[in-house]
Amino acid sequence: MKRARRTLCALLALALLCGAGLAEMVFDGVVTGGDAQYVLAPFGGVMDAVNVRAGDRVQPGQVLASIQTTRVYADVEGTVSGVFGREGDATEGVSERYGGVLFIEPTNKYAIAASTEKAYNRSENKFIHVGETVYLKCTSDGSHRGVGVVTGMGEKAGEYNVEVTGGEFYIAETVSIYRRSDYAESSRIGRGTVAAAKVVAVKGSGSILKMHVENGDFVERGELLFETVSGALDGLYAPGNEIVCEVSGIVAGVDAGAGSSVEKGGKILSIYPDEGTRIEMQVRESDLGLIYEGMPVDIEFNWDLQRVTRFEGAVAGISYLSSNASAGGEEGQGAVSAAAEEPTYTVYVNFTPDDTVRLGMTVLVYTRDGHDAGEAAN
Repeated sequence: MKRARRTLCALLALALLCGAGLAEMVFDGVVTGGDAQYVLAPFGGVMDAVNVRAGDRVQPGQVLASIQTTRVYADVEGTVSGVFGREGDATEGVSERYGGVLFIEPTNKYAIAASTEKAYNRSENKFIHVGETVYLKCTSDGSHRGVGVVTGMGEKAGEYNVEVTGGEFYIAETVSIYRRSDYAESSRIGRGTVAAAKVVAVKGSGSILKMHVENGDFVERGELLFETVSGALDGLYAPGNEIVCEVSGIVAGVDAGAGSSVEKGGKILSIYPDEGTRIEMQVRESDLGLIYEGMPVDIEFNWDLQRVTRFEGAVAGISYLSSNASAGGEEGQGAVSAAAEEPTYTVYVNFTPDDTVRLGMTVLVYTRDGHDAGEAAN
């Protein structure tokens, strides 16, 4: 009789188990970002701007941030010659070898080394002012005339330099220098010798990120020549100073703000790629036999009160570590906790999100084939 009762109870339990296997199961889940992908600095420097914040959605090709560059401008008007620097080069090494990253042949091709020795004998003619406009006339027959500007003082008292801004002269020609355009003798402040203006060397500092001119280009004063960054670059490889997104996803965090220094390979920010977005749900130990990897599921979002949004997904994995397991503490605490409640395990569900999905959203996950799950478990 007892044996018959036991058999009957076993049959009832089996029937209940089979009925549970056939029923659709529903689990609560949460959208998580999976593994974050780091965005690293291609070279060292100072962050110029960071255009995103944690939680922002980003797309491929979007500019996430930029690193400051130093812009080197032409300080004279002229023709670019002798461009020795290339993108990726260290300016210091190029300048040490060639004397400059590039050179400019000034439009004003004459310079005069002058002195007040032959100035008209008036006290005010002994005082020369940098930046003042002067008038030039050759001493031979006065046929060559022009205009110049005082650009600096010489090493010895009474010596000064003039840049010729207008007029034609012979190299090594001697000219008298006047303060007045009518060349009045009383305004003569000295005499000098015409020479070819020196080619201007442009050096810069740091590594060359971008060259904006090439040999033969005519540049005006203040025109951009090249840009540099403070960090080293890999040989001749020189990416732009903008950091561009390569994946679609959600910004997990920003590690380097505007104005902060970063080293080459340093972390600027991190992104949860859409392809890694998944759902995590807790499944009781007694239900594990009804879940298997690859199992298709339906996912339901209820954040929109006007409609229910559904996605298809599949079980991607099941944790082998109970969520109730103690990670530490005094001996025996884990056993007490496990005895207090049924252990649960984390189940991961993959799906393809759209722009409406946000990390941390709660969802309902419906199993499609509980019967097949039971069979797979057996």
